[in-house]
Amino acid sequence: MANKVVISCAITGSIHTPSMSPHLPVTPDEIAASAIGAAEAGAAVLHLHARDPETGAPTPDVTVFEQFVPRIRQATNAIVNITTGGSARMSIEERLKGPASLQPEMCSLNLGTMNFGLYPMLDRPREWKHDWEVPFLEATRGGMFKNTLADIEHILTTMGPLGTRFEFECYDVGHLYTLAHFLDRKLVTPPLFVQTVLGILGGIGANPDSVVDMRRTADKLFGKDYEWSMLAAGRNQMALGTMAAVMGGHVRVGLEDNLWIGKGQLATSNAQQVTKIRTILEELGLAIATPDEARAIIGIRPR
Repeated sequence: MANKVVISCAITGSIHTPSMSPHLPVTPDEIAASAIGAAEAGAAVLHLHARDPETGAPTPDVTVFEQFVPRIRQATNAIVNITTGGSARMSIEERLKGPASLQPEMCSLNLGTMNFGLYPMLDRPREWKHDWEVPFLEATRGGMFKNTLADIEHILTTMGPLGTRFEFECYDVGHLYTLAHFLDRKLVTPPLFVQTVLGILGGIGANPDSVVDMRRTADKLFGKDYEWSMLAAGRNQMALGTMAAVMGGHVRVGLEDNLWIGKGQLATSNAQQVTKIRTILEELGLAIATPDEARAIIGIRPR
């Protein structure tokens, strides 16, 4: 399985707003259907956020998670990966409500406090459907995404004892060193699933040099104790994801990270993006991991 590529799919996230695409899943029914479709297309890991069914705003409400997570578990064998990032506007306690309640096999974990600029999305003219969207995006100009060392430790010590594995989201080189700190303290255990995140305003840029720099640094810090995955926000999603896979890594796609399937063409579903990256990788002779193979690669043990 050393050469199998794990495809993760981030179904809806908290970055894009409903006015940006009619295909962004918002309601529990939409999120469940989109996640199941992504799994059927070949995604072994499903990265999940919840949204208010009426407004599409990010929500930490456990009752909303409960309307789609069990349905996804029942319909697929894919790994359920619930965010602990939630939204920059949520407290750490709010962000942990869903994961602590539903105890998924996997959670995301952001490795540093950072600027997380979404306000450039306001530059594109559009009709806004909901009153919260513009203030939400504008707030990222003066706000930050808080992930202190204490926050990270709290997430690790809350979810780790439940048997949850982590998708360690690293938006810059310094985040890799933060992860190495927690490895030294034995608060995380190999194999680490390191998700390099490129292209967020405030993090490392989305270009081939960044891919190489993050890979080289992770190799130096973690050696054989990690599995490397990569996502690029926006239009670089497919190209840099392919680059990472060719370099021996894994790849994440999904409407959380990119609303498009091609230049000027909105993706109609998460499954469409999964199908595209899977086709590219298989044409290059790479094999795609099944969910159970992904569990073995990531180090998820039967409960």
